[in-house]
Amino acid sequence: MTDTLGRLRAAFDDAGVTGWLHAVDIDSGAQVDAGADQPVCTASVHKLCLLVALHEHAAEGRLDLTEQIECPPAGRTPGPTGLAAMLDPVRLSLRDAAFLMMSVSDNTAADLLLRRVGLDAVNRTTSRLGLTRTRAVHGFGEMLATMREDAGPAGARALTDPHVITRLRALDPARSNRSTPRDMTRLLGAVWRDEACPPEQGAAMRRILGLQVWPHRLASGFPFDDVHVAGKTGTLPTLRNEVGVVEYPDGGRYAVAVFTRTAHTAATLPAADAVIGTAARIAVDALRAP
Repeated sequence: MTDTLGRLRAAFDDAGVTGWLHAVDIDSGAQVDAGADQPVCTASVHKLCLLVALHEHAAEGRLDLTEQIECPPAGRTPGPTGLAAMLDPVRLSLRDAAFLMMSVSDNTAADLLLRRVGLDAVNRTTSRLGLTRTRAVHGFGEMLATMREDAGPAGARALTDPHVITRLRALDPARSNRSTPRDMTRLLGAVWRDEACPPEQGAAMRRILGLQVWPHRLASGFPFDDVHVAGKTGTLPTLRNEVGVVEYPDGGRYAVAVFTRTAHTAATLPAADAVIGTAARIAVDALRAP
């Protein structure tokens, strides 16, 4: 294990990031801990918590996932993907909004679902599952609004200034949506073992997590046709995260959570993205070693 932790530290250092990781064999409980209890900003990773709360409501009969919702162009939460980037009125089901939220990290879809489920319900769900260090503080539009306010009149241009970055509430785990790597792997394990929701709902969540389109982080560490990776990314200035489950053809399944932060303010940092896959592969290889 000492060698594994050394390799993880070296990988994070080489990529120019500070990283925290937890990986666990979903069936045996064997684990790799590299800062697993560090409080972290979840960013869009918190959409996983919302997804579980949504399916818990469905399982209890409090909503129907085929229920239709309207999304007019005005008032959409900003974002580069999905409904957030569309120009015309849209009508879709709750479950299709959940697909957009998870597959392309659609902020508008997430806030539509959050208005239907409620922030308190998300926190009740995570508390029920024993995620004692996980908390939803605000919706995704509200989080982006704090960034605009904290950045000041220069707007998005100011987010390249390290001094501005230090004052963003969205990057402070004490003031934003937060968790720990260990809490996130616990949540993933509960989803994969059908402990978070009944099997029908669990299967629906696993399907959606498997449809995420981004291959440049967690999935990059497992470039094999017979290894399946399902996950959810999260990104904010200087932050790159992903949590997910890696499934091997021999039945091995491993929940992994990787959270990183860098001093670099550039939006495009390929090494910082790729190290999430590298670190996950190091950890999973350690769990699979004889």
